[in-house]
Amino acid sequence: MITRKVKVVDAQDDWAEEFLLEQEILRELLGDIVEDIHHIGSTSVPALAAKPIIDILLEVSSIPALDAQSAKLINLGYVAKGENGIEGRRYFEKGGDDRTHHLHAFKSGDPHVYRHLAFRDYLKAHPDVREKYAHLKKKTAQEVNGDVEAYRQGKNDFVELHLAKAIDWARGSY
Repeated sequence: MITRKVKVVDAQDDWAEEFLLEQEILRELLGDIVEDIHHIGSTSVPALAAKPIIDILLEVSSIPALDAQSAKLINLGYVAKGENGIEGRRYFEKGGDDRTHHLHAFKSGDPHVYRHLAFRDYLKAHPDVREKYAHLKKKTAQEVNGDVEAYRQGKNDFVELHLAKAIDWARGSY
């Protein structure tokens, strides 16, 4: 069995276009249940090193309505992972061990939507934090020899600290 390894690369110009293409496919595929679709994660932040995986935040009118259409996502190549550790979320991966997309779906208005968008926008607005994060991601991926869980743990404190700052900043109090 091949174990997936974390690979962090410099920002790629085509990530935004890859998101737009997938966004169009998802809107057409899922129709009226789609409230909004956002590019999130590191690939959504210009000049930020990242795992070359497009993270997509899908806001839907109803999680049960999405569940009823999950076969469409599976036919598109996504693998359903249920909540995958976050209550109220539906999580899907595409691309197997060479992942291309992560799809995080929430009912519109879920607090996790706000958190994801606040963190993304905070990194875009704070180049000094973005640079520190890029350095940490590259260094951690190398130090842990690509181990997925060790990589997550290695950047967790940074992410939690700056997520809290991002939420305060997004509320206008930072």
